[in-house]
Amino acid sequence: MSAAVTSGAAIPSTAAPSVQFVSQIHTTQSTELAPVPGRGLDREFVRRYAAAIEAGGFDYTLVPYGSDGADSIALASAIGQLTERLGTIVAVRPNTAFPLVVAQQLATLDQLTGGRALIHLISGGADAEQARQGDYLSKIDRYARTREFLTLLRRAWTDTEPFSHEGRFYRFDDFGPGFPTHSGGPLPISIGGQSDAAFELGGELADIFSFWGEPLDEIAAQIARVIGIAEVAGRADRPRFWVTFRPIIAPTEALAWEKAERIAARIGETHAASIARQRAAGGAPENVGSQRALDFAAAGEVYDRALWTKTAAATGGFGASTALVGTPETVAAAILDYIDLGASIVSIRGYDTLNDVIDYGRYVLPLVRGELAHRQSTGERGALQAEHLGALAPDFALAGAR
Repeated sequence: MSAAVTSGAAIPSTAAPSVQFVSQIHTTQSTELAPVPGRGLDREFVRRYAAAIEAGGFDYTLVPYGSDGADSIALASAIGQLTERLGTIVAVRPNTAFPLVVAQQLATLDQLTGGRALIHLISGGADAEQARQGDYLSKIDRYARTREFLTLLRRAWTDTEPFSHEGRFYRFDDFGPGFPTHSGGPLPISIGGQSDAAFELGGELADIFSFWGEPLDEIAAQIARVIGIAEVAGRADRPRFWVTFRPIIAPTEALAWEKAERIAARIGETHAASIARQRAAGGAPENVGSQRALDFAAAGEVYDRALWTKTAAATGGFGASTALVGTPETVAAAILDYIDLGASIVSIRGYDTLNDVIDYGRYVLPLVRGELAHRQSTGERGALQAEHLGALAPDFALAGAR
């Protein structure tokens, strides 16, 4: 599993895109490695975590949504005031609020933060989670609702005259003009998912299409599928592509894989009860992305340069849980493999959340950005190298022991 990119190989200028890095905000010190009982929000931890993400050079942080978690829009607003540059990608589920109200809230957030807001729409992958907040639509209907929701968001941000609407899920009279965003135009909207409905919606309407980390050939095929749908829909543009990983890094390959095995064993213990409930309910998660993650894990543990699926198996396919394992050079080179396929947004978040954000910012992001800058200036691939990396090994040894 060599981490080096072939030096001197000519590449087209389009192979050096502008890439943005995303983390994910957490509201307490509880992690999958060390769960902390209790509910609520630790304000000082949020302050420290947001500062670490920004200091690490991340462009955005994902603000997730769940029925048992903090409100994503309120939390994003706080993060915007705690930081100067960091953008927020706000997860919103259309079952939880009226689209015109969400448009107003997000435009307000965007103005308060000087244009740093994006939105990630979650149609909902699990019936039980949706039902906790009163949503009993089928999955296909949830995607139909998201389509209507998305269309109304954009109209609320861009229509200059009042308009009325009577659709399948929403109805109103003489709304608008709505409260504007910082730029006066629509906010970028992200869609994710692996179902046919998700691909159709994302290809036709999304600004960004989001994938969990899968083998390179699979991501390439899915990117091609989304592009094909966009072309059939007559779009003049193409969605950007966002891919998510959970990197595990250490100063040597051996230490990284030892650390990875410890992490997989620990998160397996953390998720044991939820996996048991899943098996009792039928054995497989409802959403296609989780099913695919478990299928890849069953077929093999290691794919391509550094993709590791044992963490996905250990969580029962819960969320984005596939890892990239190795030295910073190996992980950076693996990320570049996905960038070469067309990904221009890369989400990396760890299992030891705060410490991993710091490590990624110090050791991974500079390698990827340095390689992309080299490609941009020379039109050639370079060899991934980190200046003074050897001097930083003691920090990694501590990280590997966590």
